[in-house]
Amino acid sequence: MPELEDFEGAWLLTRRIDDRLTGQVLRLTGRAVFAPDDAGLVYDETGRLELPGQAPAVATRRYLWRAGVAGIEVFFEDGRFFHALGPGDRPEARHDCAPDLYRVRYDFAAWPCWSSRWDVHGPRKNYAMESEYRPES
Repeated sequence: MPELEDFEGAWLLTRRIDDRLTGQVLRLTGRAVFAPDDAGLVYDETGRLELPGQAPAVATRRYLWRAGVAGIEVFFEDGRFFHALGPGDRPEARHDCAPDLYRVRYDFAAWPCWSSRWDVHGPRKNYAMESEYRPES
């Protein structure tokens, strides 16, 4: 698995979201930037989200990535813990947000290209989200 500092910079991002409840497929194209701060990296994502039958929307996200004891720890923008990436080319993690359960598997085997796949289940959520990243330059 790459070290935290290996993520620094800009990445081209493509995402597919398979909403199992509605049967719709949503797509996002954009970029993710990992910028250094005092404690690690700030992940800022901006993209164009295409929803079936609707005008495209701008989507944004922000996370905090930090070096942890056993790998990389990811936090929400407000500092709450989200999940941790352990060692290896394909680390897995989970986030319990009752009543929903989020499971993720990262794939760094083709570094510097990498991906993440989220499977989310809950009473009002049931989707798979696959994101692919490649260096911008």
